[in-house]
Amino acid sequence: MHIAIAGNIGAGKTTLTTLLAKHFKMEPHYESVDTNPYLEDFYNDMKRWSFHLQVYFLNSRFRQILEIRNSGKDIIQDRTIYEDRFIFAANLHAMGLMSDRDFTNYTSLFDLMELLVTPPDLLIYLRASIPTLVKQIHTRGREYEKSINIEYLSKLNERYEDWIRNYDKGKLLIINVDNLDFVNNPEDLGTVIERVDAQIHGLFS
Repeated sequence: MHIAIAGNIGAGKTTLTTLLAKHFKMEPHYESVDTNPYLEDFYNDMKRWSFHLQVYFLNSRFRQILEIRNSGKDIIQDRTIYEDRFIFAANLHAMGLMSDRDFTNYTSLFDLMELLVTPPDLLIYLRASIPTLVKQIHTRGREYEKSINIEYLSKLNERYEDWIRNYDKGKLLIINVDNLDFVNNPEDLGTVIERVDAQIHGLFS
């Protein structure tokens, strides 16, 4: 089984990936943030580094998907390859931070990779408002994220909502995290686990 967790920066994907992997005894696969050689440069100069960053993420995610497919294990994945293309790269292009030439090149590469990609059995989308995202970004205190502005987060949120509205690649579970604290509140975590469990059982019905 392959479960993937999608959501904007600061929505709680990595944390929930860890918690659900522990509960359901699945193997977690995380986004390569700490080892990403472009991330800090990107936040300091988005236009200069946007293409490099997105190609790095695309390469990393595609490699991860092949590993998931070949592992034969139950996997829970932090972020999907679809978000790289339809949220982040598309947003950078629309904001004028990625050139037409680079975006065309990137899209062509994604389209080729997608031919070999199997969608997750279940996609969990963490829906969060801008105040929630900002609060959680500040709480985790990553230095390179301090320069993220509200407009950028808002544009990403709009694209997430459009993408989720039209998502048709498999089962989808939407969780609104604005009023949930699955880290510090066991009841909130229990609620999320119950909802995920119901979807998992539905996969085998």
